[in-house]
Amino acid sequence: MVPEPSLPAPRPLDAPSCVWAAGAELGEGTVWSARESSLYWVDILGHCLHRLRPGDGQRRSWHFDEEITAVAERANGQGLLITLRRGFALFDPAHPGQPPRYLHQPDEPAGNRFNDGKCDAQGRFWGGSMDFDCRAPSGTLYRFDPDGTCSAHAHGITVSNGPTWSADGATMYFSDTAIGCTYAYDFDAVAGQLSNRREWLRLSGRQGVPDGMTTDAAGRVWICHWGGHCVSCHDPASARELCRIELPVANVTDCAFGGPDLSTLYISTAWSGLSDAQRAAQPLAGALFAVPLDVAGLPAPLFGG
Repeated sequence: MVPEPSLPAPRPLDAPSCVWAAGAELGEGTVWSARESSLYWVDILGHCLHRLRPGDGQRRSWHFDEEITAVAERANGQGLLITLRRGFALFDPAHPGQPPRYLHQPDEPAGNRFNDGKCDAQGRFWGGSMDFDCRAPSGTLYRFDPDGTCSAHAHGITVSNGPTWSADGATMYFSDTAIGCTYAYDFDAVAGQLSNRREWLRLSGRQGVPDGMTTDAAGRVWICHWGGHCVSCHDPASARELCRIELPVANVTDCAFGGPDLSTLYISTAWSGLSDAQRAAQPLAGALFAVPLDVAGLPAPLFGG
């Protein structure tokens, strides 16, 4: 049997640099706004939305009364779709005096909260819930449609992270961080349905466990390692590691391609889970990093509602 050809290994053009020493307790939710030439990201446990405009270094933050966990721009240009602790909501950074407005709150266990999420190419938002204590498999992966319909598509998740999609849109990758596993699903883009779940990658020990992820323009999958000090890049078919970007912090949480040509990888991190001694040894834990690459990503899909 002839093995499937692997994609070429990408190459960092420089070492990662800290672009915002924000000290986020749980940085996450990285998404590049081409409209604003800015990167949005969140501090989930700090109840904070951040925006960095690399062109002039402008930074802006918005504070909330509860956890904000993921972000997507809206196709109509009117603010953001976000996930808060209990579900899907709208928030417009241009009107910070107006609090977020919930659109839908799924029926979730009291000890759960939402976590990571992203839009598919059809403008539907996929967001996962999780056990706040990261112990019980009580989470669900939901699809929130532009018309406000919400449907459940995977159950029994402890800590949901992702998703991201293959270059052809036929495969969705999704991680349960608590068990160190990234799954691949067959993805029906028209119907928005998942099938044929299989284990695609498993990480453990010194490698850490899979956290947030993204896909580049060639379809390579980039995965952040919670507890692993790195982001790794993988062939989409075989899951073979193609390259690794080391970082000076242990808990690496999410990544997104940004910049004018989408060739800068922005990486969020966290100090949550570190001991006092570990925090002292990792003064940049919770910072946002950037690394230029010789490959580019894809524009972040917009929420259709």
